[in-house]
Amino acid sequence: MEKTKTASESLTIMTNIVLPNETNSLRNLFGGELLAKMDRCASISAARHCERRVVTASVNHVSFDKPIPEGGIVVLESKVSRAFSTSMEIYVDVWLDDPINQKKIHTNSGIYTFVAVDEFNRPIPIPKMTPETEEEIQRFDAALRRKELSLILSGRMKAADSVELRKLFG
Repeated sequence: MEKTKTASESLTIMTNIVLPNETNSLRNLFGGELLAKMDRCASISAARHCERRVVTASVNHVSFDKPIPEGGIVVLESKVSRAFSTSMEIYVDVWLDDPINQKKIHTNSGIYTFVAVDEFNRPIPIPKMTPETEEEIQRFDAALRRKELSLILSGRMKAADSVELRKLFG
């Protein structure tokens, strides 16, 4: 029987405080600093899912919706949104945690792709992933559309061979 895992098994939560040396001239967290934090968080989720070494294959999307100020408490939450044969998509949500006012504000999100590798850095098979919540199901379904679109744009798939995108565009 093929091994299957749930998205929640890969859940990773990282909490940091924004320090002065991580900020730009507006005293907000540098975008590059946030990208690095998101990449680390996502890599832990990927490793938890496949129980192997992983490498970042791509950063598919990052949104910088709200600034994160110096001294702010940043909470990153990541988990596998879909597993393919050797790669997996990781969704990262970023929150600004205000413990004084007891508020959490969603500030950013990102989608990363990781590949599991062996000791020779060759891609290796990984477990499938089963979504459980409504949000996980939506992200799971969307991951296949994003993968097909990426394959078409890179020339590794013909648009006519797409299953998911054809459903959207007829």
